[in-house]
Parts: sequence; structure tokens; C-alpha cells
Amino acid sequence: MPLTGPARGETSRLGALLDHFSVIEDPREPWRVAYPLPEVLLLVVCGTIADCDDYDHIAAWGEAHLPFLRQILPYHHGVPGGRWLTLLMNRIDPALFSACFTAWVRETWPERPDLVAIDGKTSRRSHDRSAGKAPLHLVSAFATTSRLVLGQEAVADKSNETTAIPVLLDRLAARDGLKGATVSIDAIACNATIAQAITDVGADYLLAVKANQPTLRSEIEDYFANAPADILDSVIDLDKGHGRIEERSVTVSRETEWLAGERRFPGELRLPGATTIIKVRSRTELKDRCRTDTRYYISSAALTAEAAAHAVRGHWGIENRLHWVLDVVFGDDQARLRTGHGAKNMAVVRHFAINLVRAVADKKSLKLRRKLAGWDVKYLASILGLPLR
Repeated sequence: MPLTGPARGETSRLGALLDHFSVIEDPREPWRVAYPLPEVLLLVVCGTIADCDDYDHIAAWGEAHLPFLRQILPYHHGVPGGRWLTLLMNRIDPALFSACFTAWVRETWPERPDLVAIDGKTSRRSHDRSAGKAPLHLVSAFATTSRLVLGQEAVADKSNETTAIPVLLDRLAARDGLKGATVSIDAIACNATIAQAITDVGADYLLAVKANQPTLRSEIEDYFANAPADILDSVIDLDKGHGRIEERSVTVSRETEWLAGERRFPGELRLPGATTIIKVRSRTELKDRCRTDTRYYISSAALTAEAAAHAVRGHWGIENRLHWVLDVVFGDDQARLRTGHGAKNMAVVRHFAINLVRAVADKKSLKLRRKLAGWDVKYLASILGLPLR
């Protein structure tokens, strides 16, 4: 059944995607271009959705489904081979590609996110030992309520996340994109610079306090150990499933004057606008053992215990709803792209694919949706938001 209407219809996610692809600078000389960049990027995104995890598979899928692709773009010279795809994806500027992704997400899903989790992930097989190149580490922003990837920034390693996060925040904050949101980040970002960067764009921060801030953590521990019960707000959350029972006790206090800058000694951490401190104690019963864990957080938002529990649980969800999906469903840790910008750009392509596949309104798993997209172009068209007749 052929596709109907132009690919660039106002309501088509694919139409918006092609419009944003068209502004990415092509690194090749125009007279040598047989495969226009939008055609290449559309092929890579469609192949990735259709359960192809390397360029050879994507090229083979494109060759087999060329009539489908030609209903969207011309493809006068067919599709390039896997080697050619590798060379071109290595040359595309990853910063421009990431900016294209963020702009597409904002146009296609214009609602402002309420909870945004920022965390890093390493693509373990993207290293190149012979060249002394470390594996790709990508810092991603994830809207936890809508389960939508918002943007990403590549860094050399985990220790450089603190330099990438402000860049990512600036990109997401354009046109008040983060205004009113709560941005949660792990302990590596528990510093005044990042806290100020978040509040400057009209958002609130929720920062974990761990061993990298031993003095602050110790002070918060002592506070909750001695605080009168009548100034604390608490809630208990019970979670069952996967052979375990987890009970989480969340306690918050808004008595944070002692964290103010004028009350701190020189050299001590000062977080601007700290309003709520949070204690999360979890007790997990497994089949053969029981474990407990206590975590602490600081937020600039005036959170109740219930709201804090929701925000903290949302941040933990980035591991299951993004990182786990990348590894298990999209094979991110098995990808062996090691030269040029290929690993960075394919990481962005996977984010394109995740957002599109997750937006489908059926009850199938993400893995099954990818399989069906590879088998049936009608189903792939529905993922892309294209009308059928």
C-alpha cells in the first residue's frame, strides 16, 4: 500500500526531521555528490529503526527497500554501500548533528518537560587501543515523564561530564525550553557552577550528594539524624516486581538556612538557592538476601516528600528507560565504530530512532517494534508518522 501525501506535511515527524536534516552542512564538494545528505541520513535512521545495528546491514536493508525510500526522497542513484556510509558518517560535524536532533525534538514534541534527567553512558566497544582513543562517553538529557531523549553531548570520558553539562543545558534552554523544569543530575554535578547554570535558565536542580562531597554529605546525615520530626515531611513508596520487594522511605526538609553562602566557611560548597534537602532510604528484599541503601539530594525546588520521591524515581529511570534500551534493544555496547565522528553520530541516530519507536501507540515492546519495522514497511511508515492509503 503506497504512501500518500508529501513527506514534509506539518503533522509528520518525518517531515520535520527531513527539514532539519536539510540544514546540516554537507562536507563534500557539491559536484561530487551522488547521494545527497538528507537521503543518507534518512536511510540511516530508517535502517536503525528497522533493527539494523551497523552500516553494512543498513545499506543492505536500504537496497532491499529502495521502492519504499523512493516514496519519500528521490534516491536517483540508489543507496550507498556500508563502507561509503561509514566514511560519510565519520565526517559529519557531530555538534551540528546534535543541534539538529534537539531542534527536531522541540518542534515535534513542543510541550516543555517537567522532569529532565541528565546522565552519562559509555559505549564500551567504541575505543581504539591502537590509537590510544578512549571509548565514547555521551551525556544525555532525558524527559522522564514522557520518556523522550531531549539532547546529548559527547565527552572524552566520565571525568569531563562537568564541562559537557553546561553546553547541553544551553542547547536545551533555547527559547525557554527548560523553564519550570526540574533537572536531576548525579553527584558529579553537585557543584555551584552547574547549579547556577540550571537556575539561570529558569529551571530547578536536583543534585545527588555522595562521597565526592564528604563534608556536605556528613552534615546532611547529621541533620536528618537530629532534626525534630515535626519539621520533616515523609512518604513511603512500595515497589514489587522482578522477584524483589523494594520499600523506599523519602524524607524532606526545607530548613536549609544553614546551607546559605554566608553561613559557610571559605572553601565549603555553596549551592545557590538550595531550598530542600532529601533523604531516600531504600530496603530491598531479594530471594536470598536483603540490602539497604541511603542516598541524599539537594534541590532548589520547594518539594514535598511525594514530589521528591517522584523526581528521584524519575532520575533512576534513565538507567532502565534509556541506557538499558540502548544496550539491550539497540546494541550500543556492541557497536565497534572507532574512527572519525562515526560513533558520536550513530549515538545521535539511535536517539532519533528511540524517540520515533517509543512514540508508537501500541502495546508491543520496543524490540518487537524494531523487528516489525524491518519486516513490514507499513509498520515502519506508521513509526515515521506517514499516512497510508
